Amino acid sequence: MRFSVFFALVLLLFLNCNQLKTSLRQSTVLVKNDSDELNSLKNWYVKAPMQGNVPGISLNHWYDKKERKSKAKQIIVAVIDTQIDIKHEDLLGQIWINTKEIDNNGIDDDNNGYVDDVNGWNFVGTKSGGYIVWGNFEFVRIIREWNSRFKDKKENQVALKELYDFREYQRALQLFETRNADYKNWLENQKYSIVTYPIARDSLKHYFPKEDYTYQQLDSLYNKYKINDKTYRQRREDKDYDIGAMIGFLKRKFDLKENTLEDIIETKIQLDSIVNKNLNLNFNEREALGDNAYDLQKGYGNNFVSNNKVGHRKIQDHCTKVSGIIAANRNNDFGINGISEMAKIMPLNISYSGDEHDKDIAMAIYYAVDNGAKVINMSFGKEFSLHKKWVSDAYKYAESNNVLIVHCAGNDSFNVDENPYYPNDVDYENPHEVVDNFINVGATTAKADSTLVASFSNYGKKNVDLFAPGDKIYTTTAGNGYAYDSGTSLAAPMVSGTAALIWSYYPKLTAKEVKQIILESGTAYDMDVLIPGGEGKKAKFSELSKSGKVLNVYNAMQLAEKVSKKKR
Repeated sequence: MRFSVFFALVLLLFLNCNQLKTSLRQSTVLVKNDSDELNSLKNWYVKAPMQGNVPGISLNHWYDKKERKSKAKQIIVAVIDTQIDIKHEDLLGQIWINTKEIDNNGIDDDNNGYVDDVNGWNFVGTKSGGYIVWGNFEFVRIIREWNSRFKDKKENQVALKELYDFREYQRALQLFETRNADYKNWLENQKYSIVTYPIARDSLKHYFPKEDYTYQQLDSLYNKYKINDKTYRQRREDKDYDIGAMIGFLKRKFDLKENTLEDIIETKIQLDSIVNKNLNLNFNEREALGDNAYDLQKGYGNNFVSNNKVGHRKIQDHCTKVSGIIAANRNNDFGINGISEMAKIMPLNISYSGDEHDKDIAMAIYYAVDNGAKVINMSFGKEFSLHKKWVSDAYKYAESNNVLIVHCAGNDSFNVDENPYYPNDVDYENPHEVVDNFINVGATTAKADSTLVASFSNYGKKNVDLFAPGDKIYTTTAGNGYAYDSGTSLAAPMVSGTAALIWSYYPKLTAKEVKQIILESGTAYDMDVLIPGGEGKKAKFSELSKSGKVLNVYNAMQLAEKVSKKKR
C-alpha cells in the first residue's frame, strides 16, 4: 500500500480521536490499557492526600477513624443517566425501592403519575417497551426548531429580544457544518480501516508470528520505523518505509480500544448512526416516545430502568459506573467500596448516544425531588440548551425542597466561564448563578504535580466549584463487571457520594450548607498545573475552580460535625 495513503489515514485517525471519545459517551474518556500502571494505582483516590504522593480524598481515613455514635440514616441519591445493570453483584441491595408501588401490576399505586415505578423511571423508554438508543445533538434540534425564525437572516434583521437566540442559532449552524463534515469523513476512513486492518496485521507477522504484540512492543518497533519527511526521502526506494505507517495505524487502534476487526466494525456502525441520526435534521427521536416535546407533563416513558444488552453496553453501562462509585456495597469482600455506606441509588434514565433533552432533564429532577432523593447526580453535558428555563425552574424546585444537585464539568478541555456547557446553574444572558444548591465538578489525576488536573477536564474560576478524582477510576460496569474509566463523569459521583455520607450522619444540614462544607473542606494544592487544552501553559491550581480545592471526605465530615453542633 502506498505510504501517502496509509499515513493520511493514520493522521486522520489521530486528529479525530478526541471527538470519538466524547461523542459515543460524552462524559467519559478512553483509558489506555496499561495494566501494570493501572493495577499499581487501583483505588488510588481513597487514600489520604499525599499518601504515597497520591492526591486522594481521604475516604479510607474517615472510615478508619469514624465513631459510631449514632445510627446513620439512609439517603437516596438519584442518578440521572443511562440505564443501569440493576443485577450487578456489587449493587445488590443498593438500589432504591419504591415501597408504595406494587411491581408490574399495571397500576399507579402511589398516584405519583408513574405506573410500576418500583426502582425509578426511564424517561426515554418507548411506547413499545423499548428505549431510545440514538438521539439528535442539541445543536441539531436548535437548527430544526429555530430555522423558521432565523434562516437566512442577518443580525441587523433580528429584534433585540431575540438576539441571544439568534447568536446561539448561528453558533449551532457553524458547529453543525463542522461536525457533519468531520464525521462523514471519519465514517469513510473507518470503512477504509475495515479493509486495511487485516492487511496491517498480516504485514507484521514477520515480527510477531503469533500476532500477540502489546502496545509497548508496537511503540518500540514504531520508533525504529516511524516515518517523517526526511526518513521517507531516505527510504523511498526501500520496502520498509510502509512498516512505520502500518505500526502507527495499529497503535492508534490500540488507543481507540479497537483491538479487533469486530471493534472497528462496531465503531463504523456507531459512526454511521452519528451521521444518519445524531446529525440528521430530519431524524427526531421523540416520535418513538409519543410525548409532546413542548409540554412538561408526565405520562411518557416506561419503568424499564435496567439494561445489560451486549450490543448497547458501551452506551448503557455509564450509569452502572457512576452508581458504583457512590454506593457499591462496602460490606462484601469483592468488587469496590462505594463512598457512602447508606446511599441508595434511584436510577432515572434520560441518556443515550446523542444529547439529553431538556424536558427529560427537568422531569427527572422533579421526579427525584418528589420521590425523596436528597442528592441528584448528573454526569452528562452538552454544548447547547434549547430550553434552559425548564431546567433552571427544576433546579429552583430542588432548591426549595433542600435537594443538592451535582454535575460533571465536562471533558472538552476548555474554560466553562467562556464556553457554555449545559446543564448548569448560570444564566448566560445575564451571567449569575440562579441557585445555591448546584455543584460543578472537574477531574483530577493520581499525580500531585503539574498534571494534577486531568488533561480532558473542563475548568473555570467562576463556574467549576471544585475538583475530584476522575482519572483511571476502577468501578462497576454493566454485565456484572469492573473496569477502569476516566472522565468528569466519575468525579461528580465522588462529590455526590460525599454529600450522601454527610447527610446520612447530619440530616439537619441544608443543601446550601452541605455544598459549602464540601467546597470549604477540600484540599488546597499550592502549585502550578498544566491548563487543560492550554498547549503547555500553566496556572495556579487555585485559579481553575471557585474553591481552588480537591474533594476531601475526612475534612468534610469533620466540618459537617462542627456546623451541625452549632445548629443544635
